[in-house]
Formats: sequence, structure tokens, C-alpha cells
Amino acid sequence: MADGGVSLILASGSASRRAMLTAAGVPFSAESPGVDEDAAKASLAGSSPRDLADALAELKALRVSARRPGALVLGSDSVVALADGTLLDKPQSREEAADHLRRMSGTRHELWSAAVIAEDGRPVWRHVEAARMHVRPLSYSFIDRYLDVEWPAISWCVGCYRIEGPGVQLFSRIEGSQFTVLGMPLLPVLDFLRTRAVLPA
Repeated sequence: MADGGVSLILASGSASRRAMLTAAGVPFSAESPGVDEDAAKASLAGSSPRDLADALAELKALRVSARRPGALVLGSDSVVALADGTLLDKPQSREEAADHLRRMSGTRHELWSAAVIAEDGRPVWRHVEAARMHVRPLSYSFIDRYLDVEWPAISWCVGCYRIEGPGVQLFSRIEGSQFTVLGMPLLPVLDFLRTRAVLPA
């Protein structure tokens, strides 16, 4: 942290979120929030994709903040919404991943990423933004070859892709920040961390 700043804890086990903060030179530690995401999503049924991402990010931040007084705790979450409004969860099997990819083929979906920072058990900052993901038409043979390479690594990925890897081959066009696609609106997070002296201004 910068002189006089506070510590930052990432409330996530996500490798991509840890990698983003590390690459940006942000000092932080990581701690799993221990949130039952399925139960949380069930309790939030009917929420918009934006509000769902925001609520899940807040839940993670608050869970860790309650046991780490004095620290800034960053929670983040991503939600994928198909053009028909269907929300996709992380695939539970290779077969389900193939089904998700076939449903996305030749269509556009939105990926919402939210970040919430909590301090002493209450949210003090939040930001939510979306990327629009245009998936090119995918042949069944491409999907099979893709999953040969990427399964089970993408079992942790909503949308079945790692944009920093072979997942980039799924798309004809992406509108929005690559950081958002990776799972966190990084630039607004960095702006806030500078205001709190976690990073030098």
C-alpha cells in the first residue's frame, strides 16, 4: 500500500481477478468469502443481470469485511445474460458447457461485471458495467475441439470462455472493456484505490 493507506483484501478465489490486480501493481491479499452462490442467486431470483452482479459482489465484500475490520475489501462478480434474458451459470459438466456454447453461437450476449468495496462491514463504493459479446457462428466440431483444450479449466467461467486464452476465438466482436470481460471493472477500481491511498496518486 502507499504510505498512510489501508490494506486491500480481494474477496475472491478467482485467478483472473488476482492476476489483474497483480499485473496492475496493486498490493493486496486474497481471501475466499465462503458464499453459497447458488443459494444467493436463488434468493435474488427476478433481479436484473446488472442488479444480480452488484448484489453478489456486495455479498462477497461484506462477508469478508465483517471479519476484517479496518481493511478495504473488494468483492466482484460477473453475470452472463443471453439475448432472450436467460442467465447462464457456470457449466457443471462438459456436456452443459457444449450446450451453452451452442446457445451462444451466432448471437450477442451481455457480460455484467460488478465491483463493491466494503469497509467495517458496510459498502463504501461500487461500480457495475457491461460488455457486449458477439459470438461468431460456431460449428459443432469447433466446440468439441475447443472443449478438448479448455475443459475443465472453463468450468469456473460463466460463459465458458477465458478471453485471455483460446476463448477469444469465440468472438467476432467485443464492445466494452477487456477488464470487464475478465471479471472486474479494473479502471474504476484503481481510481477509487488512489483516493484511499492504497495506490499513489
